[in-house]
Amino acid sequence: MYVAKVGNLKVKWSRRLPAAPTSLTVTKDSCGRYFLSFVVDTGPDSLPELETDAGIDLGLSAFAVLSDGRKIDSPRFLRRAEKKLKRLQRELSRKAKGSKNRAKARIKVARQHAKVADRRRDFHHKASTQIIRDNQAVYVEDLAVSGLGRTRLAKSVHDAGWSAFVGMLEYKAALHGRTFAKVDRAFPSSQVCSACGFRDGPKPLHVREWTCGECGTVHDRDHNAARNVLFEGRRIVAAGRAETLNACGAPVRRAPVPAQRGEAGSPRKGQTTQAGIPGL
Repeated sequence: MYVAKVGNLKVKWSRRLPAAPTSLTVTKDSCGRYFLSFVVDTGPDSLPELETDAGIDLGLSAFAVLSDGRKIDSPRFLRRAEKKLKRLQRELSRKAKGSKNRAKARIKVARQHAKVADRRRDFHHKASTQIIRDNQAVYVEDLAVSGLGRTRLAKSVHDAGWSAFVGMLEYKAALHGRTFAKVDRAFPSSQVCSACGFRDGPKPLHVREWTCGECGTVHDRDHNAARNVLFEGRRIVAAGRAETLNACGAPVRRAPVPAQRGEAGSPRKGQTTQAGIPGL
């Protein structure tokens, strides 16, 4: 393969490109690895339609709990690699600044972090692909990850990588012709009984199982939340308020309604408003 300003490269392809690439980007990461990104034109890869759908509750004790009761364990890649990372970072801190040994130690630390990121990304891809293949519609709670990243759970939240996982679900749903919708983070998925709809109030994180005060049903906290996310997701899609995507990746939603001329508001900088002017 020939790359401009680089020359001929010896490449071993893991699979053929679906079409001739229109552009190529070469990047180098912090641990010295090179990556080639191709841009190709492809069509949608629709999967056969199914009658199943799933609500997903993301968490830390279990990475994800589906509304059908299936649990995906949290691999905790960063926690498992912490011991080796601490040793490598101690070795890095002892090297003289500007020395070749410090540069070598820095690359070792970067490679270990890259291994953690690669394992997490591979786990996200496999889990998201399986969920999209098994369900016609997928609903997930819109978590405030940036806010949770400033709490005492920050390391575990970032180790889970919820945002990357939800992003994969969203683009794979568009690619394969599935329905995807986010449930608002204010929705009390952990407080409502999925059997009778009674709202039993907030519960601390250590309460993993509770009994409904109205119908007496015993709930697993995460499974109950996943079922509530499923019901709310169905309602949102039925009401036409979800930003679902079709197989071509185009948004399927109602056209925006223009604002009334007399609506209150401040004009943008450099623009004038006609609201309130007689005769207009």
